[in-house]
Amino acid sequence: MFSYRHAFHAGNHADVLKHTVLINTLQHLLLKEAALLVLDTHAGAGIYRLDGDYASTSAESADGVARVLAAEGPLPPALQAYAEVVRAFNRGTTARVYPGSPFIVQHLLRAHDRLKLCELHPSDARALEGNVAQLEAGRQIAVLREDGFEAVRKFLPPPSRRALVLCDPSYEVKTDYARVPALLQEGLKRFPTGAYAFWYPLIARPEAHDLPRRLKALAQKAGKPWLHAALTVKGGKSATGDSQQRPGLPASGMFLVNPPYTLEPTLREALPRLAELLAQDRHAAWTLESGGA
Repeated sequence: MFSYRHAFHAGNHADVLKHTVLINTLQHLLLKEAALLVLDTHAGAGIYRLDGDYASTSAESADGVARVLAAEGPLPPALQAYAEVVRAFNRGTTARVYPGSPFIVQHLLRAHDRLKLCELHPSDARALEGNVAQLEAGRQIAVLREDGFEAVRKFLPPPSRRALVLCDPSYEVKTDYARVPALLQEGLKRFPTGAYAFWYPLIARPEAHDLPRRLKALAQKAGKPWLHAALTVKGGKSATGDSQQRPGLPASGMFLVNPPYTLEPTLREALPRLAELLAQDRHAAWTLESGGA
């Protein structure tokens, strides 16, 4: 269960989507003075070298973050915010370092906010501890070698009554597809007003295509607003077997419950440009759906 290493995929198109949504969600949540708790259930190593052995092996960042940073002309505000955060960790115009969710969140948080990072992979957990130590953030960040799926029971509701939960497992283990909805159900029971963000891969697996439908059903049952953004960069064999099979991840999605009201119009402006920038063939596309209260 510990074979997956995100370092191989750092900065790819899925990261661009996930972190664009994350940054713009955080920017809205941080407009309020009250402290915010961010819980990252699958934190990884925190930050990655794009010229290191892992990332350079797959070179997926060349078709992801590198395209955004090299884009000509003005970017939509959501993509501009993403590019500015990535550039904050690099010198010059080339990204040699890619910040994962933990470093992106910490970069944006204020001194009185808190960040809880869960990671079970032994190597990534050690790397995360070492990387976070260099931030000298003190009590603001806690690194936990714990099951992130169970963390909502420990940290929700937070004392400040404000929280964002980011859940982006590898889905290497088939049971992740069941544990993600269970996390949302438990989270909404403990803290109904929290913001919940879930990343998932769109691959040729029925569970992957069913996951957003299950999350939507839970949000609707709880009477909560939801937002679902998906980005396809190339053709891939779907669960029904149509289209051409191509190597690599063809698409991914972000599903949010209790999203900021500003997020939908922000993404509706950004996603067409993102699909244009990251397209690998004629099948590139985007979708954005919302509903609820």
